[in-house]
Amino acid sequence: MIIKNMQAMLVLEDGKTFKGKSFGAVGERYGEVVFNTSMAGYQEIITDPSYKGQIVAMTYPLIGNYGVNEEDVESRKLWLEGFVVKELSSVRSNWRSTASLDDYLKKNNIVGIQDIDTRSLTRHLRVHGAMLGVISTENFDTASLVKKTKVLPHLVGVDLVKEVTCEKAYDWNKRGKYKVVVLDCGVKYNILRNLHDVGCKVKVVPAKTSAAEIIKFKPDGILLSNGPGDPAAVTYVIETVRQLIGKIPIMGVCFGLQMLGLALGAKTYKLKFGHHGGNHPVKDVATGRVAITSQNHGFNVDMNTMPTKDTVMTYLNLYDNTAEGLENKRLKFFSVQYHPEAGPGPHDAKNLFEKFVKLMERNR
Repeated sequence: MIIKNMQAMLVLEDGKTFKGKSFGAVGERYGEVVFNTSMAGYQEIITDPSYKGQIVAMTYPLIGNYGVNEEDVESRKLWLEGFVVKELSSVRSNWRSTASLDDYLKKNNIVGIQDIDTRSLTRHLRVHGAMLGVISTENFDTASLVKKTKVLPHLVGVDLVKEVTCEKAYDWNKRGKYKVVVLDCGVKYNILRNLHDVGCKVKVVPAKTSAAEIIKFKPDGILLSNGPGDPAAVTYVIETVRQLIGKIPIMGVCFGLQMLGLALGAKTYKLKFGHHGGNHPVKDVATGRVAITSQNHGFNVDMNTMPTKDTVMTYLNLYDNTAEGLENKRLKFFSVQYHPEAGPGPHDAKNLFEKFVKLMERNR
């Protein structure tokens, strides 16, 4: 049950303040504040490891109306630092629902704030960029909270992959025509489900697994997963990918694309406020076809720094003209900056898992 009228405050590092009401757990939580434009799929969002280190604000005004369940989780726990909504529904109505969002956040010790102007917050972040913030149900002194944000590290230069990756290798499923090793930088379960659906036997390995260890598994292909934080800070993964490129077919998803770019010698940079949501249009550069995609990333590959001329940009973001796909046929890899597995989001790009299977088939 939602605690009525319990005060909460969201304060950004520039002093912008939003007063609202608490839900979920109580306390203080810090992180980079970003907004997500999805209209549904909040459970998938709050269990996405890519949100480690971030406070997520939903732009859709009513959240929680269908509750939560045990089937739609995208990882083993909740990773985000806090959750911001305009209105938390007091009623949950869905035959699959097993708990309310409020109770779910309480159980997982995630602080939430509602009853604030999320449109104003979103406009502020769009103008000034994603910034550090704090949600508090205990301290309501703005100056004190701003001071606390000043000593927090920004995401640039921070390795968050080590906090979300699995501790040891495991088999997602043990049957399939193609053996795929997934390098877990914060993988979403729906990526693993989609690999299973196209006939892959999937083994997930920790991010610090070396190239030599991966090759010992004799995989038909490697999937580089999504993940949180600054890709340039995860030097051990970059080196592993550098040693694997050209030897085994590779598919990269989101953070995985950035790993490929960095391994090839390109640079990455931080986006002003990132791409987070389930309604982002991308254009296939070769065909002109537009797909609506699910996205969640705060960094991007700078194509002007790409040293290999045969690595081409395959998809373009129609919001800001940033790179949404890389491919090199000679080196047997392709990657996308968006999420073909959805969860949440549209399924326009689900066929990319079939493309990965065809790549592995040709390499046999």
